[in-house]
Amino acid sequence: MKQKIGLFLCLALLLTGCSYQTKTIRFGAADIGGMYYTVANAYAGLASKESSDLKFEVKNTAGSAANLRLLSGNYIDLGIAQADLVRAAYEGTGSFSDNRQQGYRAIAGLYTEACQIVVRADSDIRTLNDLQGKTVSIGASESEQNATEILKLSGLTSKLVHMVNLDYADAAGKLASGEIDALFCTAGIRTAVIEELAKECDLRLLSIDDTCLEKLLATTREYRKYIIPANTYSGQNKDVTTIGVKAVLLASDDLSKETVEKLTETLFSHAQDLAYATSLDAAFDETDASSGVTIPFHPGAAAYYAKQGISVNTK
Repeated sequence: MKQKIGLFLCLALLLTGCSYQTKTIRFGAADIGGMYYTVANAYAGLASKESSDLKFEVKNTAGSAANLRLLSGNYIDLGIAQADLVRAAYEGTGSFSDNRQQGYRAIAGLYTEACQIVVRADSDIRTLNDLQGKTVSIGASESEQNATEILKLSGLTSKLVHMVNLDYADAAGKLASGEIDALFCTAGIRTAVIEELAKECDLRLLSIDDTCLEKLLATTREYRKYIIPANTYSGQNKDVTTIGVKAVLLASDDLSKETVEKLTETLFSHAQDLAYATSLDAAFDETDASSGVTIPFHPGAAAYYAKQGISVNTK
């Protein structure tokens, strides 16, 4: 009888082996309508088809700072965050000086996010200075750092501008209805929420002037000058000058080397598919993705890069 029971259990394990070993990867995205959310869902779909032993749960979060905190607390396994915030959290500097966040390492730099400053085209707002006395959404709580830095370095304090914290979808709705005058959105260009908003009302994107731009580039080494090309959005017929910062894909230290190596390989083997699925205007490669990242890489990602002849920092 014991032998029969043993044989039965072995057969059951063989028949259910795949589901028994399936691992759920919790992926921290950001607001619905933002590029993090789009990229996370597209990547999860591609990776799920690639590996039957992995499934994904994409979680709506408050953005970069929240993803760093959730990774550090082991509430998610993957997350996307801005390179400047990633370094600050990892080193315990800037806005994280009293709240250092670790427990994660890098997989890849994905694409450049642009700080997009959006107003209605029928408004009298044409420069940053015109925001004085206006109501401006600086992003959801914990995701407003770029907006507050730009406003501060433009001389626009909270006494001069009424700043409100709204997620991208809420901000777009309130801009369309005239309840707010402008919104800041740091995301990959062709952001869905901005394009959808452009279908509801004519928009104008503001450029950052040279003086403010120079100050921004001097304060944060992850920032770079970025041009949003004309016709990126419906009705946008001029280039727009702003700042850009790389979005970084991060993995929890608790994910195994083997799992992260597989995730990294999938990322690059489907890089073109990811670009098509997300409307990102960039097809990244291993060289670009491994440069400009200022925290250590996960050992699994490092193992993949090593096979491509690329050495990355893991300590």
